[in-house]
Amino acid sequence: MFDTMKELIEYAEQNDKSFSEIMIEHEMETRGISRDEVFEMMQHNLDTMRNAVEKGTTGEGVKSVTGYTGQDAIKVHQYNQNNKALSGYDMISAVEGAIATNEVNAAMGIICATPTAGSSGTIPGVLFKLEKSHDLDNDQMIKFLFSASMCGMIIANNASVAGATGGCQAEVGTASAIAAAAAVETFGGTPSQSGHAIAISLSNLLGLVCDPVAGLVEIPCVMRNAIGSGNGLISADLALAGVESRIPVDEVIMAMDKVGRNLPASLRETGIGGLAGTPTGQAIKEKIFGESNKNEVFS
Repeated sequence: MFDTMKELIEYAEQNDKSFSEIMIEHEMETRGISRDEVFEMMQHNLDTMRNAVEKGTTGEGVKSVTGYTGQDAIKVHQYNQNNKALSGYDMISAVEGAIATNEVNAAMGIICATPTAGSSGTIPGVLFKLEKSHDLDNDQMIKFLFSASMCGMIIANNASVAGATGGCQAEVGTASAIAAAAAVETFGGTPSQSGHAIAISLSNLLGLVCDPVAGLVEIPCVMRNAIGSGNGLISADLALAGVESRIPVDEVIMAMDKVGRNLPASLRETGIGGLAGTPTGQAIKEKIFGESNKNEVFS
C-alpha cells in the first residue's frame, strides 16, 4: 500500500484525503466489504476500549492475579476529582484511562491491542480524554482509530511494534506516536503535521527498554502507558502549533528500528535486565515463580 510515511503524506495531500479515509477505503477494498461493515468492525474495537476503561475506573477497579498491579486507576480518578492536579485535570484524565486499560489487561480482562496488549492503554487514554474535553462524537472517534491504524501499519512494516524485537519504544512508543498523529488529524491538522507528531512522539521515547518484572505485563508496563498518553497529547499539540521535527518521520522510524535491534536481549521483554533485574524485581519473580527462576543480573 504505502512503504513510507512520506508516500502516505504525499498521497493524502495530492488527493485531499485524510489518513482515516485512506485506511477505510483500504479496508473496504482488501476485505471486499461495505463502508458500514468496516465502521461496524472498528466500532467493536472502540466499544472494547470503552468497556475496559469503565471496568478499571468503577467500583473498586481491578487487580491482577499476582496482586502486584491494580486499583491505581481508581486512586488516580479520586485524586483528579478532589485535587488540582499538577499536570492538569485533562492530562490526568488521559492517564486514568491508560492505567485502567492496562490494569484490565493485567487482570486477564478483555482489551483491544493497540498495537499490543502491553501498550493497549495509550490510545484509549488519549481518545477518551479528548472525548470528554473536546466533545468528540462517535464518528470522530471511529475515524481517530482508523487514522491511528493507518500510521501504525507503516511503522510496523518498517520497524517493529513488539517489545521482544524493539523494546518498549516499539510498543508504547508506537502507540503514543499514532495516537498523536490521529489527534492532529481529528483537530484539523495537515497530513504533514501528523507526520511531525509521529516523529516528535517517537523521538521522545527513543531507546525505551522493555523490562517487565517477572516477565509479566504489569510492572512497569501499566505506568508506561500513562506516560505514552501524555507524550501523545503533547506531541500532537506541538505539531498543531507548527513545531516540526528536524529529523524526517521515516528516518525517526528507521532510527527506532536500529536502536531496538541494538538493545541487548536482557532489555527486550525477557524479564532479565532493567527493572526486572533489580533486587526487588528479582524478589517479586521469586515469590511468583519460585527461587529456581531467579536471575542474578543486577550489579
